Amino acid sequence: MIDLIKKLPKAELHLHIEGSLEPELMFKLAKKNKIDIPYKSIEEIKKAYDFSNLQSFLDIYYAGAAVLITKEDFYDMTWAYIKKCVENNIIHTEIFFDPQTHTQRGISFETVILGIKQALDDAKEKYGITSHIIMCFLRHLSQEEAFKTFEEALVFKNIIKGIGLDSSEIGHPPSKFKDVFKKAKEEGFEIVAHAGEEADVSYIYEALDLLEVKRIDHGVQAINSKELLKRLKEEQIPLTVCPNSNIELKVFNSYKEHNIKKLLDYNLLVTVNSDDPAYFKGYLNQNYINLVDNLELTDEDIIQLVKNSFKASFISDELKEKYLKKVEEIGRDYKLHKNK
Repeated sequence: MIDLIKKLPKAELHLHIEGSLEPELMFKLAKKNKIDIPYKSIEEIKKAYDFSNLQSFLDIYYAGAAVLITKEDFYDMTWAYIKKCVENNIIHTEIFFDPQTHTQRGISFETVILGIKQALDDAKEKYGITSHIIMCFLRHLSQEEAFKTFEEALVFKNIIKGIGLDSSEIGHPPSKFKDVFKKAKEEGFEIVAHAGEEADVSYIYEALDLLEVKRIDHGVQAINSKELLKRLKEEQIPLTVCPNSNIELKVFNSYKEHNIKKLLDYNLLVTVNSDDPAYFKGYLNQNYINLVDNLELTDEDIIQLVKNSFKASFISDELKEKYLKKVEEIGRDYKLHKNK
């Protein structure tokens, strides 16, 4: 089945580009830009990647992002992720970025987005990888600050596909950002939000009803409400689930306890993603492999999860059809050879 995972072309829909900053590049950029980070070596950085919850991860995540200063830094970080896309057979990616993490440090919005965009343009040219950029508001900051960031984003409206919501979940419900998301929807952005990772199902309901999201990022707590499961199934609202992340941040105690198979069996439009792969022990294929190693997933389940990644994406119907056809062909060939 690992062979199938590697062969299938995939989409990734829940990837924080700052969370793909590997220790080696972090250390290199810290030296180049003369930024003090609280680690003396690459090994020390890796040792720090032992989290007890979402907040313990975020503290290190923001410290790591401090090394990103120039447009070239954002390019290099994004290009390093693109190389992982090639390794993991990701042919379409929809990446999150957190402008407030950088603008609060005096780095311009333009520096951040143009560095990322250049790398994505080069990825399309060199590898044929398609992509979208989704800008996230940091939920631990105020809606007023989100509005300021939104105004900056409008200048780059032609290269930002969607608006999302991330960072510390508990205590910062989607309702806190209702007005800015209303404005984003009016401006024609696709709307997504992190909800139901650590917080209860009320956050998922708020994301659906108040923010009018097209996708729920994480959403694993939906399992606790039969009514919500029924709605997600009927409306086919995608959930961008991140298995490694859920284990590393103790949302589940072990892979055996993860509920993605149950969500899939309930016919929800559930997808597999790597979230912050540099911090959570693995890129996209590793998330699939860990699921296969720990849950009773079939070949059909893997193929369905991969198909869902394209169905849940913001690409055109035409491109969706092309990618889904490719997945079906490879899945069919794999099963044919397997049964010989």
